[in-house]
Amino acid sequence: MQKTSPAVVVTELNDPTLVGQSIEVLKQDVLKLSPETFRAQRVSIRLDQCQVVHHSTNLAVRARTSLKEGLIGYTVFCSESTGTVNGLPIRSEQILTSVPGIEVELVVAAGYESIALLMPPELLFDHAIRWHYEETFRLPQKIELLTPVELGHRDLLTWGRRLIDIACQQPDVFDIPQVQFAAQTELIEKLLCALKDSRHAEPTSRDLTHQTHGKIVADAQDYANKHIGERIHVADICEAVGVSERTLQYAFKGLLGMSPMAYLHLLRLHRVRQALQTETQGTTTVTKEALRWGFWHFGDFSKAYKECFGELPSDTLRSHMSSS
Repeated sequence: MQKTSPAVVVTELNDPTLVGQSIEVLKQDVLKLSPETFRAQRVSIRLDQCQVVHHSTNLAVRARTSLKEGLIGYTVFCSESTGTVNGLPIRSEQILTSVPGIEVELVVAAGYESIALLMPPELLFDHAIRWHYEETFRLPQKIELLTPVELGHRDLLTWGRRLIDIACQQPDVFDIPQVQFAAQTELIEKLLCALKDSRHAEPTSRDLTHQTHGKIVADAQDYANKHIGERIHVADICEAVGVSERTLQYAFKGLLGMSPMAYLHLLRLHRVRQALQTETQGTTTVTKEALRWGFWHFGDFSKAYKECFGELPSDTLRSHMSSS
């Protein structure tokens, strides 16, 4: 269900495989990490040249996200959010910087909530000059976790939550150009204040271990994506990534809460569902997609698919075709 106005879009999401289709400024690939029913919400607010995007989810998920060209992003994590960013632990007092062309991998627990602030870099830099922050302010060049001063972070988060509440209750207010411009100006002011005295979040030795595990998992995923229709064994992944089986198992268990093969099984189920939902008239069948993504025992496949998504793969295809 989607409720829309020109400036505000509130989207209720109940299928992780369709999350990336409902937003233009972000490229997203989402996998749910548990079999329960997936429920998430995205609130997107356009403010003149900026966009504010609020995400929340009821389940643990793995999300790979990248920004549209011409934008930079700052993500504020809400207080109850836990998980990792490219293997590094999320801490609620931090701000994540994002730039186009570099993918962010988030693995988050149930109850995750964040507010992303997206804007053209030149707009932010112009405001930094106007408010005499140019000597200390630097535009982000990479994915980075920053630790701002506590007051600045709290003010930014409070402001973002208030904006989201108003957008949900009175979306038409943001159709007024003067409101968009005023809210954008306040957004940039709050952001610059939070960034003014921020510092790079220095990782602990434990954080660095998590980061290494994140790199192992990301490399394993990339290998699996290239060979996902084949019979992949743990030994194949270990050889491709260059780690022992024990290290691979430890990395996956620590980051995703499951073994490498359990995760790859889940990944393949999501890819089948995406294929069935994007099928054009008569171009595929359930059997064809199951074989394409490496499922050779159709009974086990159908059972696993229903446990994950609450319906048989044939129901997914039939529903998609009836709505096309």
